[in-house]
Amino acid sequence: MASSPCGNSNFDSGLEIKTRSVEQTLIPLVSQITTLINYKDKPKKSERTLSAIHRVGQAVSVAVGRFVAVGEAIAAENQELKDEMGQACFEARRAGDAIAQLTDVGSALSSQSDGHVTVFSDRTGMVKAARLLLSSVTKVLVLADRIVIKQIITSRNKVLVTLDHLERVTTFQEFVQIFSQFGNEMVEFAHLTGDRQNDLKDEKKKARMAAARAVLEKCTMMLLTASKTCLRHPDCDSARINKDAVFQRMRCALEQVIEIVTEARICGENKIIPASLYDGIKDFKSSVECLRENLFSLSPQSVGSQLEALVERTEDFTDSPYTSHEQRQAILGLCQLARQDTQQLVHACVEAQSGHAKEATEDIEVAILKTCESVSDLRRELHKVAVGRASDLLKLHGEQLPLRALKAAGAEGNLEAVAEYSRTLTEQKEQLVETCRLLCHVSGSEPLEITCIHAEETFHVIGPQIISAAQTLALHPSSKIAKENLEVFCEAWESQLCDMGLLLREINDVFEGRRGDKRPYLSLPRPGKHSLTNLKTAKAVKLDAEEQTSMAKLGLELRLLSSDMDTEMEKWEEQEHDIVRQSQSLSSMAYNMHLFTRGEGLLKTTLDLFHQAEVLSEEGLQLCTSLRTFSTQLVDEEKSLVVTELEKLVALCQQLQTGVKTPVQGKTATFQKVDSCIQTTKGILTVVLSLLPFCNKLNKKCKSEKSSLGSPQDWREGQDAFTPVQEEGAHNSKNTNGFNVKSLEQPMATLNLLESK
Repeated sequence: MASSPCGNSNFDSGLEIKTRSVEQTLIPLVSQITTLINYKDKPKKSERTLSAIHRVGQAVSVAVGRFVAVGEAIAAENQELKDEMGQACFEARRAGDAIAQLTDVGSALSSQSDGHVTVFSDRTGMVKAARLLLSSVTKVLVLADRIVIKQIITSRNKVLVTLDHLERVTTFQEFVQIFSQFGNEMVEFAHLTGDRQNDLKDEKKKARMAAARAVLEKCTMMLLTASKTCLRHPDCDSARINKDAVFQRMRCALEQVIEIVTEARICGENKIIPASLYDGIKDFKSSVECLRENLFSLSPQSVGSQLEALVERTEDFTDSPYTSHEQRQAILGLCQLARQDTQQLVHACVEAQSGHAKEATEDIEVAILKTCESVSDLRRELHKVAVGRASDLLKLHGEQLPLRALKAAGAEGNLEAVAEYSRTLTEQKEQLVETCRLLCHVSGSEPLEITCIHAEETFHVIGPQIISAAQTLALHPSSKIAKENLEVFCEAWESQLCDMGLLLREINDVFEGRRGDKRPYLSLPRPGKHSLTNLKTAKAVKLDAEEQTSMAKLGLELRLLSSDMDTEMEKWEEQEHDIVRQSQSLSSMAYNMHLFTRGEGLLKTTLDLFHQAEVLSEEGLQLCTSLRTFSTQLVDEEKSLVVTELEKLVALCQQLQTGVKTPVQGKTATFQKVDSCIQTTKGILTVVLSLLPFCNKLNKKCKSEKSSLGSPQDWREGQDAFTPVQEEGAHNSKNTNGFNVKSLEQPMATLNLLESK
């Protein structure tokens, strides 16, 4: 029970925990139930031990009572869950009462003489009650999680209805009114799906959610300008084609979000991601290395077949018209070398098996090493080709010459020139699409594979949209809205090229053994603070090209500090330690600020940046609290060093808080405020980066000293191991309206007692 407290299906095989909030809410309960069950039964039990047992049992019972009360309130407000939730709450209350009764041990003398059934005399009863409690509490949480899904579906339905109205409007006045409503509904949907994305345990689903939300974010502005262009030029076929493509893409993205949260296929056939060469090589090497342990784990024929399937997939590289002759020959040569080494391995295995060898011979060991080395060389070459081509394309298309030419030709009303430059852009699009496919083969992780597929689809869709927007401008060269529309689609193309550059770096990070998937920290502005009720008239402050250039160096330094922090955090054995968790949040927020300096990411305006900086300072102060608590375990000299750095961190966080709250007027003052925010954030990251390795070393030392004191005893006399403590959970920083899993976290937090081992 203790080994897998949350994901274990022993309690109820029909329940699967898919979100971190449900998992984290269960951990305190599992911890204390495990303590009660795994006590060491000793003939002599002191009053202190019995009192500790009684306190734990009563704490569990009281917390379950409060938990059940919230669950029953959820049932009352959601009739479709009333019966299931009511039954789960009833079982939880019954199990909590049983545990309270079994732990009502009284005094040492009476518990041994009055025949009262307790945890000492009926351990089986305690196990049954514990299983029932964990099963029923898990069911309540999973049922409550359905409310979150229901909120997302309801929000999506509202967006779809408004989207249909937008598509049918015929006047500007009606469009402005409905688009204002659409903007508010999209903000609500963005917050709900952002929280869900962060809460998902499955990294693949998180990546798919991120891709769908990115489409919705970019398409919202495209929808605005494409619709206005169509309203201004209602008889223009290219304008209508342009608009229809945006609406279709938004609907598909909305359905993809629902598919992820409900795990149902809505949009037709189930799209299966083809196996990448990275995964194929990894699986092949694992199969080959298994022969060391068991010569009969794989037949010689299957080894050869597995390699041939791998070689066949390299045709995506060798058959590409964009692969150079030298690269093609290098890949084919490495494939042939892998075949030869595999044949030698097969031959050695056949000989060993015919000789009834029970373990790998020296010949087999050498053949295994050579085979693994040759396929590793193949992987390196494929990575070199894919990443090299992507880098060359990004350099080649960095100046955006076809886009500039299309804008100029459209503004001149030159349809022939638009057609010519459209062919150039189409060829560029085909190169980028194929390069994304090759990057998918070498990406190194499922989330990055999904990001590659998203990039491929984006280039494939936006290319024709740019062309239709350019054709519309060429037909109406004096139309300001047609010109603005083309600009928006060109910006989306340029943004995707920037995203591809970031993706390229992430793929290199994975290849070189560094962490390649940044944890997103979404802190989108809330409707109450930054109203999007009228996107048409919103005049947010943005950095111009010159200011972004001057910010680039600062942003790069921020990115490097963020990467260094990630590297240090990966060295911690306890990845859920408060210091690590809060440092990860700081790193992710700093990464968002880095993207802002490049004109990319979720932070679009200086207002968004200041909001992010404020959240970062608050998280930094939370980290200071965790560090102060951690320092209480240290000896004087070590404590002094931590406290010194801690005071620097507090001062910097307070400085950042004060800075972002200070009002400024004018573009120059705003730019100086942005510069100050990023400089102070750099200082915060520098201090945290210096603390992380030191605290990791001290944490290991403290754990080592504790373990060297002797074997822990679950019910050690004189040890007050059951004092309830209140913990600020990882999810308390977010508020979600309505009843859901978040509503149930607080009652269960009271169970987070100090474990006895």
